[in-house]
Amino acid sequence: MKLRSIALSAVLISSLSASKLIDEAKEAGLTPIPTDKKELAKLINEAAPDSLKYPTTTERVELGKALYFDPRISRSGIISCNTCHNLGLGGSDGVPASTGHKWTPNPHHLNAPTVLNSVFNSAQFWDGRAAHLADQAQGPIQASPEMAATPDLVEARVKSMPEYAKLFKKAYGENVKIDFALVATTIGIFERTLVTPSRFDEFLEGKESALNTQEKAGLKLFLDKGCVTCHGGINLGGTLAPFEVANKYKFASVGDFKGDANGMVKAPTLRNVELTAPYFHNGVIWSLAEAVKTMGSVQLGVDINDKEAADIVAFLKSLTGKLENISYPMLPVSTDATPKPELDY
Repeated sequence: MKLRSIALSAVLISSLSASKLIDEAKEAGLTPIPTDKKELAKLINEAAPDSLKYPTTTERVELGKALYFDPRISRSGIISCNTCHNLGLGGSDGVPASTGHKWTPNPHHLNAPTVLNSVFNSAQFWDGRAAHLADQAQGPIQASPEMAATPDLVEARVKSMPEYAKLFKKAYGENVKIDFALVATTIGIFERTLVTPSRFDEFLEGKESALNTQEKAGLKLFLDKGCVTCHGGINLGGTLAPFEVANKYKFASVGDFKGDANGMVKAPTLRNVELTAPYFHNGVIWSLAEAVKTMGSVQLGVDINDKEAADIVAFLKSLTGKLENISYPMLPVSTDATPKPELDY
């Protein structure tokens, strides 16, 4: 009887501790991706500045998905949005610096951030130069070391395919004008839907058993060490923040990226971080535990030991979410009028 009483007391203490941790996390500014689909849809629309003009519809999402996977949007006809933001690889490409047109490496040695949950970022690109997804989508398509297309080429290719014309009319009405901006907007509408709720969200919503003991310990360290200062909000990141606050980043010389005009750098979302190695803007660090220790030194001026790093990593892995199944689309057929690939060999 006494053992049973002790066990019940331990469960009660554990429950109270978990409840307090949830409160601490919320007070620190962490918020869950809602499990309720209507609430989530509302939140996505609030996070997408262009959603009032271009509401999310099934037809637009499906068209955006086709454009996202279509390599003919690129000059060479072999690079799609999914090349560098592979949905099967956590929305990134798994290499230190992305490779684009004519096998050109990113000239600034920049790592491709994940596209998953990017609708919740307040800043797009590492220097935050785009405010939302439709704006962001236009950049890589035109960048010469990436997809290297021009707006005119993109428009010509899309308009040359009758099936795309039908899909645009279905999505936007009979009088739709197909132009480069609308192509990018439609890709952004699809990207809005790439949201991955995780066990951590269930925990924040009150399911105390959603995280195990080590994950809870890691969350507590994450809060106490101050990681939440830059990695807060619904995306645990996605906002501009100062870099090298406490110490110099030892791999700063890899690439020439220095942030925006004020030296600010986008703190990447930590959602699905388990899937998106290598880490940091220049993709130098492959170990998540090493990344945690490095951030402790560079940003917080604290030493994080092996046990603490392991606990924080355990918590970070609880942020790995579930992406709804996305079937690869059958793309519209090219015609004789479709501009041919420009490989520039």
